[in-house]
Amino acid sequence: MAHKMFKILAADDEPDILDILELLLGAEGFEVVRASTGDQAVAYTDSSIDLCILDVAMPGMDGVEACRKIREKTLAPILFLTAKTQEEDKVAGFAAGGDDYLGKPFSNVELVSRVKALLRRYYEYRPTRGKGQRRYRSGELVVDGEDKVVSVAGKEVVLTPIEYEILELMIRYPKKVFSAQQLYESVWNQEYSYTENNTIVVHISNLRRKIEEDPRNPRYIKSMWGRGYYVE
Repeated sequence: MAHKMFKILAADDEPDILDILELLLGAEGFEVVRASTGDQAVAYTDSSIDLCILDVAMPGMDGVEACRKIREKTLAPILFLTAKTQEEDKVAGFAAGGDDYLGKPFSNVELVSRVKALLRRYYEYRPTRGKGQRRYRSGELVVDGEDKVVSVAGKEVVLTPIEYEILELMIRYPKKVFSAQQLYESVWNQEYSYTENNTIVVHISNLRRKIEEDPRNPRYIKSMWGRGYYVE
């Protein structure tokens, strides 16, 4: 990951939380842009933002809707930080394009660790447009593991870093069935619990929507009932 001053957007309607985030991230050398509403978060997001931290329950536009709009502007990682623990909120966040989820109250060490991991993944994923040597193919689906570029029938498909990592992992081992636990622990590098199953389901659904002609009858990412997912 290239050395630079990372710029992080932190959006929360609680000033105390923003103070904590600014203190913690500032101590790590990050620049923090503060927002107190979802509308502000969207307005403040531009190409200079390296990562977004969004509270779900903000007044007006909530964090999930803000995430959808931010995804129209950037692929920068999005971490949801919220007091809500219901599984449906977590699923909604991932479906909107979020990358990770951390509940309040949070561990300071865990927050910084998650932020650094997301930034590392993002900058390792970003396409380099070099002379890609590691190419993986399944029919018309091509993953260039060197340049981090995905295409279907010659047309480039834009994925988030998390989506790219899931796809590259599976296409590197064609016909190998990956359980939800294997995918989660390999990509997120966190311990799996059963509640993370929906995390994988939503990301697989997002991937299929982007690369499959008919997501309900997938050609590339297949399911094996009770076992997991694989690339044909």
